[in-house]
Amino acid sequence: MKIKLLFLLLFISGFCIAQVNTTDYRRNLSKGVSLTVRQERVSNVLQMIGKAGGFYFSYNGVLFRQDSLVNLNVKNIPVREVLDQLFDGKVDYKENGEYIILRYAVNHLTIEAEHIGSGDNEYAISGYVTDTRTGNKIKQASVYEKRLLQAALTDNNGYFTLRFRGEHSGVILTASKESYRDTSLVFLADINIKPGKYEDPDQERGAFFSNTFGGKGFWRFLVSSKQRIQNLNIPDFFAQTPIQASFTPGLSSHGSMSSSVINKVSLNVIGGYTAGTNGFEIAGVFNLTKGDIRKIQMAGLFNVVGGSVKGTQLSGAYNDINLNVDGFQVAGLLNRVEGKVRGIQMAGVGNIAGKELKGAQVAGLINMSKNTSGVQLAGVLNKSSGHLKGVQISGLVNYAKKMDGFQFGVVNLADSSSGVSIGLINLSNHGYRKISVYTNEVVNTNIAFKSGNANLYTLLIVGKNFSGTAQVLTYGLGLGHDFILNKRFAIAAEGTIQSIYLGNFEEANNLYRLQTLLQVNALPRLAFFAGPAYNYYVKGSSDIPSGDKYKKELAPKQHHDFSNGAQGWLGWNLGVAVSL
Repeated sequence: MKIKLLFLLLFISGFCIAQVNTTDYRRNLSKGVSLTVRQERVSNVLQMIGKAGGFYFSYNGVLFRQDSLVNLNVKNIPVREVLDQLFDGKVDYKENGEYIILRYAVNHLTIEAEHIGSGDNEYAISGYVTDTRTGNKIKQASVYEKRLLQAALTDNNGYFTLRFRGEHSGVILTASKESYRDTSLVFLADINIKPGKYEDPDQERGAFFSNTFGGKGFWRFLVSSKQRIQNLNIPDFFAQTPIQASFTPGLSSHGSMSSSVINKVSLNVIGGYTAGTNGFEIAGVFNLTKGDIRKIQMAGLFNVVGGSVKGTQLSGAYNDINLNVDGFQVAGLLNRVEGKVRGIQMAGVGNIAGKELKGAQVAGLINMSKNTSGVQLAGVLNKSSGHLKGVQISGLVNYAKKMDGFQFGVVNLADSSSGVSIGLINLSNHGYRKISVYTNEVVNTNIAFKSGNANLYTLLIVGKNFSGTAQVLTYGLGLGHDFILNKRFAIAAEGTIQSIYLGNFEEANNLYRLQTLLQVNALPRLAFFAGPAYNYYVKGSSDIPSGDKYKKELAPKQHHDFSNGAQGWLGWNLGVAVSL
């Protein structure tokens, strides 16, 4: 059944006519520039040319020696000719939006036809690709027809064969090979003569996205070696078709040119390999995309995209994006984006945004991003390795390098923090790490650990009332805020909840306490504090056995009773705090 479906899809796709993308782009190589320099570094000269023409250069640092000094004197000369003077024709040039991409291309090639013929609704051409300087035949060169989306690789002898169905008076073949300049020639079916040189109007036109996928990680093993070589030879040509169908990346309605085609609809039985989708793509197992995804992409197992995603992406296990996401991602296990995320990521295990998150990450275990302006929700860990301006909520740990937002978790960590963290432990390099030892009217010896910052800190409290006949054990936690008056004085407002043990674990005795403390900094790391407090005590109903060493009544004689049996009274605190 799957084979029948594949043939049906291939048949439908066969009627689709490819159209070369004709989006406007700037002819920066044709712009005239004027420049006079003496003994100037090549890299600086390129910056001057780019500034004069309103564009940028992109190149590999090993293309030329960065400290090479050159002389140049040009007046209103096209950028192309200026570059020829600088590099003596050893560098090839491609345009890509506001960039001119420089690449090594000292060699030249040509196509030598051996046989040209047509008949029985088929056009055939075979021949060799040859190095024009040495005359050597070039192996693994790409020979392709842009309009018909047909391609072949030369064999070890530089030989190729291409066949085209339909009536064709001629074809325009382009030969491409890494480190060679492209060449395009016209071949006529009814006149068997030496083909004429063809000036391709798109020869300086660049790709609309970088060719980042072909040699990337594990996924390259899902692409045949021929397709990887085609990507290296033809990185900058892209066409559009309404629909394509694939059984596997090597068995596609567009053949080895599938990675150069952007489709409206892409249907892949097991997996497909395309240049991009501007519509809808679905696969039984996986989708491999060299460029961008627009609108919807779905896969049973995983999606890997070398460009960006703008729309919705769904997979059973894994989504991997090389650039940015603007939309909605859902994966059974993991979403990984190397660039920015503006939207929502949801995964069963984890989400990764390499540069920035403006939206939300929801994961069963881990969320990671650099700068975060949205919300991170995780079962175990949220990590923002840059600046957190949003919200982190986790079941265990939150971390941010610079925290100006809100954290809620058991442990909240930050290198620097001016936001609000709520948890049992809140630590930052310049935050509070204080041990307080104090006494009050309920328990004569208490120790509290304070962590957080002046905006909000948490308290972990343990205490014991040392007495032969009125012992009390207590533990609890609280929240506090410091009103900083000056370097010497501050006022703290705190609220605590404490469990009170009076000899019976079965009873729930809870003490709720609000307190205000005046703090005096005696030394840089030592402070004294004191202040009033109000207590609200809810005690258990069982009586404590007579003669027990624990305190019979927690409330003092001066207290008032509430209708629910609770007790309230005024109290006090007095103690000392040490900063760690």
